[in-house]
Amino acid sequence: MFNSDLKKLAKLLKEKHLTISTAESCTGGLVASMLTDISGSSDYLLESHVTYANSAKHKYLNVSSEILENYGAVSPECAQSMAEGLQKLSNCDIALCTTGIAGPTGGSKEKPVGLIYISTGFQGITTVKKYTFNPFLPRKIMKSAFAKAAIRMALDTIKQA
Repeated sequence: MFNSDLKKLAKLLKEKHLTISTAESCTGGLVASMLTDISGSSDYLLESHVTYANSAKHKYLNVSSEILENYGAVSPECAQSMAEGLQKLSNCDIALCTTGIAGPTGGSKEKPVGLIYISTGFQGITTVKKYTFNPFLPRKIMKSAFAKAAIRMALDTIKQA
């Protein structure tokens, strides 16, 4: 089923002559890797950034220190700022960003392992969605689930436009 979503996204991006860029934290570049699994992805994938550290989110995506200090990197505010910053940085049609906690450490009661915020910026609208996955998934599987959710969200964003 997932490969179908990936192929549909690639086809839609090509048909509509849209470009996409990614900024990833918890997925560590996996979303971009999946996008490049499709031959011809250079037609639509402009660039990808792994902004794992808060300093990288600030430096490359212009996520403000206030957002990072007041809400943290794993927050809807940060995800929104990441998408808005990525669109400005790359001049892409659709920005796709991830920030979350893949575990097995790093979670808290307020922000448990398995929490991710995925954001898209498309046609002047930034959308942020919260997802929560099973906190007991192994890290590699968690990252894969996060990346697949991001691909689905990008596909849904374009379809709904």
